[in-house]
Order: sequence, then C-alpha cells, then structure tokens
Amino acid sequence: MTMTYQRRTKDQLAARVAQDIFDGAVVNLGIGQPTRVANHLPAGREVILHSENGILGMGPAPAAGQEDYDLINAGKQPVTLLPGGAYFHHADSFAMMRGGHLDICVLGAFQVSATGDLANWSTGEAGAIPAVGGAMDLATGAKQTWVMMDLLTKQGESKIVAHCSYPLTGIGCVKRIYTDLATLACTPGGLRLIDKVDGLDPAELERLVGLPIAV
Repeated sequence: MTMTYQRRTKDQLAARVAQDIFDGAVVNLGIGQPTRVANHLPAGREVILHSENGILGMGPAPAAGQEDYDLINAGKQPVTLLPGGAYFHHADSFAMMRGGHLDICVLGAFQVSATGDLANWSTGEAGAIPAVGGAMDLATGAKQTWVMMDLLTKQGESKIVAHCSYPLTGIGCVKRIYTDLATLACTPGGLRLIDKVDGLDPAELERLVGLPIAV
C-alpha cells in the first residue's frame, strides 16, 4: 500500500521551528522564510528576537494597515517592537552576533551538507549578485545555527548534500535542518532524523535526500 503525505506549509514549518526555541532564548531570524517564526512563538514563552540591522525585542508582524515602515527588519519587512525592545547601531548589532551573544540563528539556505556545512549567500553563477550580508557572522557567531528551507529545489533536487557545491557560508556550523518534509540533525557522522511528516516512509526520505539518515 502506498502511503501519502502532506508537505508542511510555510506557516506549519515556521511553527515547527518555533516549537523548539527554548524560553529565554535570544534568537536571530534570517531573511526570507525564517521571519515567519516570529508569528508562531508559543504563548507564554519569552523569546528575544534580534535583527541584524539593530533591533532587539521584535514582536510578530504588524496587522494589515498598522505597518510602520520606519520599523523594519533586515529583510525590509515591517515588524513590531515588544515592551522593553531597543534600537541600536549596526556595529553594536554585529558585536552581538560575533561575540557569541545569540543562542540561536535561523537561516535559509541553498545547500546544507550532511555534516553541517552551510551555503546560503551565493549560487556562484556568473552575474549573480552576492548577498552575504551578516550570514557568515551569524552562522559562526550564534551558539546554534538552524536552517529552515524546502527540502527540494524546484527541479526536484535535494538541498541537503554530501558536499556543498556552492560557495560556503560556514563549515560544520548547522546543527538542525527544518524542512517541509522532515527535521534532521547534522552530526559529524552524517544526518539523523528528528521527525518527519505523517505518512512519509524513512526509506522514501532517504531516496529524496540521496544520503543515509540515521533513525
């Protein structure tokens, strides 16, 4: 019997990431999908959100019509500020990132290797616009780096690879990969399964990724 499974929506994936962020954590949410995590933090859990353009204490996205475009995150999206939140200089923000003051950063990625190498700033294509931003500082400065992404490219190829073919952002820095099909840990020995969507057989997940996954 063939089992069917549903991919996590972007909001379901954001909620899955939010579930694992511990109370009291200081967290940077990268540009793109990771910004959705702010909207799904469990009620009653204090998480201090950092943005590399100089904000600490961000709240969820504002309601429609309540946007203030003088208050934006690093991806130029309007955000809210919680009581006690603060603004500061870009240099101070990078000092937080580089100084080991972030418990977790959640980043998007083009590729992640089974042992935690990260490629998320360039595909290396001729004429591509480099967009490294603060990704290297975050990936190596945060105590834990998590990646949030679709498992497969639009061409159906796995973004989790044995060795990254794109220019690297960081080496061995990724601890967890949250995808629309499964959550995986990166270890020195390769991938380990944390959880998967209902109905997805582990053998099928291995086939999609093209690498062994310890259960």
